[in-house]
Amino acid sequence: MFKKVLIANRGEIAVRVIRTLREMGVTSVAVYSEADRSSLHVRLADEAVCIGPAMARESYLSIPAIISAAKITGADAIHPGYGFLSENADFSAACRDNGITFIGPSPKSIQQLGHKAEARKMAVKAGIAVTPGTKDCVYKDAAAQAAKIGFPIMIKAAAGGGGKGIRIVREASQLANEMNMAQSESKAAFGNGDVYFEKYIELPRHIEVQFARDSHGHTIAFPERDCSIQRRHQKLVEESPSPAVGKKLRDSLEEAAVKLAEAANYVGVGTVEFLLDQQGNFYFMEVNTRLQVEHPVTEFITGFDLVREQLLAAAGEELSYTGGHSVPYRGHAIEHRVNAEDFSRNFAPSVGRVEEWLVPGGPGVRVDTHVYAGYNLPVYYDSMLAKLIVWAPDRASAVARSRRALADFRVKGVHTTLNAHKLIIESPDFQAGKTDTGFMERLLATAEPAAAK
Repeated sequence: MFKKVLIANRGEIAVRVIRTLREMGVTSVAVYSEADRSSLHVRLADEAVCIGPAMARESYLSIPAIISAAKITGADAIHPGYGFLSENADFSAACRDNGITFIGPSPKSIQQLGHKAEARKMAVKAGIAVTPGTKDCVYKDAAAQAAKIGFPIMIKAAAGGGGKGIRIVREASQLANEMNMAQSESKAAFGNGDVYFEKYIELPRHIEVQFARDSHGHTIAFPERDCSIQRRHQKLVEESPSPAVGKKLRDSLEEAAVKLAEAANYVGVGTVEFLLDQQGNFYFMEVNTRLQVEHPVTEFITGFDLVREQLLAAAGEELSYTGGHSVPYRGHAIEHRVNAEDFSRNFAPSVGRVEEWLVPGGPGVRVDTHVYAGYNLPVYYDSMLAKLIVWAPDRASAVARSRRALADFRVKGVHTTLNAHKLIIESPDFQAGKTDTGFMERLLATAEPAAAK
């Protein structure tokens, strides 16, 4: 196992990784921008190195700065977290070339699966249904390629996920402007502006399957997560298992995830994302070659520590479970992403000093966060403050526990999306498990104005 690991990230995921490293007796190194000097991950790590100015391209997206920090501190491995450089093949290669282990897949696997357009090709070769779309990234003849697919289409960033670099285009007249915006956002988020086109499927469920694979040939797939509740392609609520997926469909989804992991000779933890249409047909969408924001719901129902599994795989050890492709699970888990946004003003960004921060607890409740009372929110990064995750023996009990935990959450000084989550949890459609990617839009259209306050 590694002796010292540098975390090339910030915020709650950096805190999350540090805690597993501490449990495993591994020294942690935090990196931070000038805007993050007071961040919790800097306080909790065994060592910390400033890698540049506030702007991400000069700090968290700077491969030379991060490699230098690893060398200076003597780190023998780097954990990329999610976002930033986590799906960057050049970063994985730079780690390898400098004698540092990248805690994630090889550069080749990232090129094959982390690059969304290449992953589509591999899925087709493996016999997995994909949504109609371009075979490669779009560099020219965009209008002709979009017309061939047929509107509406979705423009998608090829180099990363998390809802960045995505635009829906319903008419040809919108294409050029939306493509420029998608490319610019992708370039800013991932350092790569490549995009490709997919046919836009109306009102599907967003289903994903977490998998893990080690260098000894063991591949496992975890029960699916339902990530259908989204706003502007950003996930708000995730749950596992999905109320729309039975055993037969679950087996098929897991089989598809295992096929792709093995076809790419993947080593590490990843996620295959699917669209599930209203007729129960699923289509491959993309692979995230990293840890997902919503990984805690999988940890809650299976008992796994997925960061630990990443470390084991990267260190050349066997996964902690080698009993077959399918992982057993128990109960139901729900995750709420709490963002610094003003729900009463159309989710406008909120910044400032967090005056009060009291998080819920009790049985079956977990909060992953980097925030504390007195923390000043930087304006340069993602707005997520915390993830509230609950577990219960069944879905109805998990919904009731979410309701209680959301009521216990206290924040003052900045606006948050807590009221949005309270609205979601009280929705009859959510309680009945009747959701799709249009759920949030419908809910907000019918919500009483007072619910946002």
